[in-house]
Amino acid sequence: MSDKPAKNIPSLQGLTDTATLRANARKSIEDGAITDTYIADREAIIKLLNDALATEYVCVLRYYRHYFTAKGMLADAVKAEFLEHAQQEQEHASKLAERIVQLGGEPDLNPDTLTQRSHAEYKEGTDLRDMVRENLIAERIAIDSYRQAINFVGDKDTTTKRILEHILAQEEEHADEFADLLDGWIGK
Repeated sequence: MSDKPAKNIPSLQGLTDTATLRANARKSIEDGAITDTYIADREAIIKLLNDALATEYVCVLRYYRHYFTAKGMLADAVKAEFLEHAQQEQEHASKLAERIVQLGGEPDLNPDTLTQRSHAEYKEGTDLRDMVRENLIAERIAIDSYRQAINFVGDKDTTTKRILEHILAQEEEHADEFADLLDGWIGK
């Protein structure tokens, strides 16, 4: 007998044993990453992701429009923000499309329905200040949209939830940057 106190080892009760995990992995392998333990409504998640994808592409297009058409004394600095945000929104779209495919869906990139499915609007803006304002509004729409999506997904699909949380964090940064521009740099 040992004089050492027994270690508190956490119970693994409730976890599937190794043999069962291995056997389950061999079933329905055509489903790829989706296994029997996936508990979310896949069709609902795919629709949610496709709507987010549409929103991201509308934002990409709006940012590029603003990047190419911005003019005025402060345009060069603000154009750099528009370009950076366009590229980040494109990265978001790519992550969303990849996840849709992982879930067995197809990314809906139909240009005829893109703006109808997008939460954000495509607003051209009349001048530099208006462009910044419209982008801030779009970012605020995206923030609320992603928060609601995260709450909807909950813990039923942790991979999708992490993707949405990452995108939300960047959308909040974008909104802060545009709010700062409107508040101070460009003036009221």
